[in-house]
Amino acid sequence: MSTGLPPDVPPYTKVFGPGANCTLEICPVEISVYGYAPSLAANVVFLCLYILSACIHVYLGIRWKSWFFMGCMVLGAVNATLGYAARISMHYNPFNFAAFMIQIICVTSGPVYYSAAIYVTLAAAIKDFSPSLSRFRPDLFYWVFIPSDVVCLIFQAAGGGLSTASSGTSEIGVDMALVGLSLQVAMMVIFCGLFGDYLIRYFRSTQYQADLGRNISGLDFGTRLKVFFSLMTLAIMLILARCTYRLVELREGYRGELIHDESLFIGLEGVLVISAVYCLMIAHPGFIFKKSQQILLNVSGSDGYEFQKVPSQTPASA
Repeated sequence: MSTGLPPDVPPYTKVFGPGANCTLEICPVEISVYGYAPSLAANVVFLCLYILSACIHVYLGIRWKSWFFMGCMVLGAVNATLGYAARISMHYNPFNFAAFMIQIICVTSGPVYYSAAIYVTLAAAIKDFSPSLSRFRPDLFYWVFIPSDVVCLIFQAAGGGLSTASSGTSEIGVDMALVGLSLQVAMMVIFCGLFGDYLIRYFRSTQYQADLGRNISGLDFGTRLKVFFSLMTLAIMLILARCTYRLVELREGYRGELIHDESLFIGLEGVLVISAVYCLMIAHPGFIFKKSQQILLNVSGSDGYEFQKVPSQTPASA
């Protein structure tokens, strides 16, 4: 009776699933889910970069009291750290099913936290600079887009969970993850369109010229403003490109060609997302909002999530 395994692999061997007992000693790496042993060097680098980003975002969050932004960035970094730690484990055993599912869930869902941080920060920027130029109330950016992020996260996590329970054979699990990724891509495209429209209107307005006259410790606020909006825009575009790649990859399932290409994963998952994380570090809201307009999360009242302006007599330092 044929087992579908290479002739030199024992017939009792299970390649994939909770009870997988394949190891590199008895199974060729080509029959693993990825078809390769994840690069140790690349995954250690990503792991270290995410740990470093978490430490820096904690420092910046405490300094500028940007609790929601800090929470999103740290949660995203923790997710990524767990995911890349699992991939490091898979370097030594590509057949480790638990590590495979951990990295599928954690690495795939990580950018949801970063996009939530972007939504709230840019909504706050609209409220601070010129809310009258927005075609929608700035509050709608986080009343609509953050709940959609939560739904995306639920679908992606549930899809990964179903895949785990079914040893990776559940089409429902793959479909649920696809729904989550598809919704995430669609909402990000809508957000980019709405925010792009606002930026065009803002940079053409007299309010923009007035904002250039703001002063933060004598530094060029106009440069800060351009860097802030440019890197925020770049971050959301990087995350959008990454989500599009994962959507195409997952459409082929665990046996598609894209999932076996580690160079694509490193470039279009690892590099794009970590670049977005460091863009958000440079474009941290604390660098653009005055200390008298520190970002605090207010969850009381009918306004929901809101950035408050806290009186202060001391301008922010660079």
